[in-house]
Amino acid sequence: MWFLCMFFHRLLDYRKTEVESLAELFGAFGDRDRDRDDEENKLLLEWRLPLHHHPDSPFHFVNLPSEDIARKIANRSILVKGLYEVWGEGGSYEELEESIRSYPDERKLPYLNSGSTFKITVDTFGKVISFQEQNHRIKGLAYIPFKGRVDLRNPEHKFWLMETDDYGVNNGLPPMVQRRIFFGREVGGADRKLLPTYQLKSRTYLGPTAMDAEMAFLMANQALARPGKLVYDPFVGTGSILIAAAHFGAMTMGADIDIRVVRDGRGPDCNVWSNFKQYGLPMPVALLRADNNLPPWRPGLKEIFDAIICDPPYGVRAGGRKSGGRKLLKGTVDPYTVPDDKRTDHIPSTGSYCLAECVHDLLDLAAKMLIMGGRLVFFYPVLREDYVENHFPGHPCFKLIATSEQILSSRYSRVLLTMVKISPYTEEIAEAAQIRHIEFRENHLKWLEDGNLHSAVFTPTDPQLSAAGDSKLSKDPKPKYRGKYV
Repeated sequence: MWFLCMFFHRLLDYRKTEVESLAELFGAFGDRDRDRDDEENKLLLEWRLPLHHHPDSPFHFVNLPSEDIARKIANRSILVKGLYEVWGEGGSYEELEESIRSYPDERKLPYLNSGSTFKITVDTFGKVISFQEQNHRIKGLAYIPFKGRVDLRNPEHKFWLMETDDYGVNNGLPPMVQRRIFFGREVGGADRKLLPTYQLKSRTYLGPTAMDAEMAFLMANQALARPGKLVYDPFVGTGSILIAAAHFGAMTMGADIDIRVVRDGRGPDCNVWSNFKQYGLPMPVALLRADNNLPPWRPGLKEIFDAIICDPPYGVRAGGRKSGGRKLLKGTVDPYTVPDDKRTDHIPSTGSYCLAECVHDLLDLAAKMLIMGGRLVFFYPVLREDYVENHFPGHPCFKLIATSEQILSSRYSRVLLTMVKISPYTEEIAEAAQIRHIEFRENHLKWLEDGNLHSAVFTPTDPQLSAAGDSKLSKDPKPKYRGKYV
């Protein structure tokens, strides 16, 4: 059954992948399995563009098994503004009327009867129209035999008149070469109160790398978070990602190497726990002081998490750390045991933790601790000039099913990788994963090692200008970061 999907015009690379993940969550693909690659088993939805629309257009047609699944997807999605049963479309209002009149009466009449209430909303993309123009367009739909009563606050049926204009390429939006008008019944729509409720500026406890609420909810959707599932974040920080997972009903668990974050925060009423309390969410099962490089799990423990969602430290705003300290890691001093009388307030020494090693350890942890079919969702940074699509670190236990790029500046992006576990963890697989890790680290991007990503992002744009002694750069020894939210 075909529906018109209208997206919010942001995070363009994330839109379809989110809908496809939610389609799997709500059973749109039946009994098909992720670990099979044959054409009959492709877990992808069928999409098509409206006539004369650019691929980045907010309007797409999507084929879904039922209206119930479409409603569930629209109500939970972050980037879908609404899903609609289209009664008619055209390049003019005359064509629209002809199309609506030809739509089967048996599909229209149940929503036009005298005992129902309805509302018509006019929406546009690429232009703004006045309230008077909106009323004029609504009155032009008099040929539709509405018999119910208008209710603007809580109608049973919501109808939308959506219009794009032939603005060409002059206003910064996806090119539109011809006007297009849609009229349809809303099947489901986004919860517009969700993001304002969870916005970071009202959060009780924040850190410098707290995940934006919108992105945290997208990650939770990619991980298929839902009631009865256990979600783990090995770089939990102030808990932003777990809050999104908990909102969707999942049980949560987190770890961080900084004990001051997971244990103390800024006091008894300003910590990770208080963030969950602020929104009335179930508290995490546990928050651990743990090192991703030396996980705390006992030998033989495996396959306990349904999803792992995280934002590994990649050295732009905060660098990765692992246990040991510089002297211990270099072998200058031997391992030591902290005396019992000093353990209460002891903060362990840590050393630098490069991104290549961090991602390898994350993949190894996920391969052991995720259930079969469980999802690993994490961000991976790329320099835009070196970006090669689908050339990412991998693991024999995982299949990469989605990549979504978010441009952070003219120099670097971060890509949300979604992987699904398709094979059990064995010692042979662990050895193969180590070989793959070494090859990737040595043959791919050199900036994965300590400091190079940070240097690539923060160095002056024109090194020749810097070498010539540009006065502005010479006055400021710390070049300004030129990133922006996209």
